Amino acid sequence: MTQASRHYRDLVLVLLTKELKLRYKFTVLGYAWSVLHPLAFALVYFLLLKKIMRVDIELLNLICAMFPWQWFQNSVSASNNAFLGNWTLIKKVRFPRSTLVVAGVLNDLVHFAASIPVILAFMLGLGFLPAWSWIWQVPALIAVQLAFILGLALLMGTANLFFRDLERLTALALMLWLYLTPVIYPARFLDDRGFGWLLYANPMAPVIVSWQEVFLRGVLPLDLLAVAAGYAAAAFALGHWLYRRLEWRFAEIV
Repeated sequence: MTQASRHYRDLVLVLLTKELKLRYKFTVLGYAWSVLHPLAFALVYFLLLKKIMRVDIELLNLICAMFPWQWFQNSVSASNNAFLGNWTLIKKVRFPRSTLVVAGVLNDLVHFAASIPVILAFMLGLGFLPAWSWIWQVPALIAVQLAFILGLALLMGTANLFFRDLERLTALALMLWLYLTPVIYPARFLDDRGFGWLLYANPMAPVIVSWQEVFLRGVLPLDLLAVAAGYAAAAFALGHWLYRRLEWRFAEIV
């Protein structure tokens, strides 16, 4: 590892530690908020769709999809402000600005990883057992989703410096994206209605379905993983390219 790489890693760790300390400072429930938020949404959707609208969905499917979606949504939403919200630091200190985005995404990853025992508790309570294949499947899926989120976060964080309306457009896009992704409904609903192609056209669909398959059946669909990895590579390359192209103007713009 080169000195520059060590410096970058140490800086990310410092920023990540700061993010983790500040996230729940002066809160009573602390980490519990990371669990209660997606659980509350899962329960509301379950009661609305299953009990009131009589849609054939399962609570565990919702829970297994809601936590990785929450990681994605939180990281992408926060990325708009990653550079803009640290303008004083960017103007005064010379450092790799991308560390601000990386630390923010890793902060949400830590909370997602900490939610896996909660998912496991629901599984055990409903009669599902974890599979040994989780040992490689969960890290593989985390790596793919992390690469996709990092690329998108770099893209959004950089673009928002030059187009400030992007933050509001992102909130709208994420809301629509949720309904186009099999989070609150099973993936089979898309196939049954002739929209199976959305599993491959929507970058987050193969990720979410893969999480459900891994948690509930211990099977990682390699075709969906390959599609998700392709989207992740494209997003990371595009985000990194835009960031490198415009980084020199950050101090001037903010």
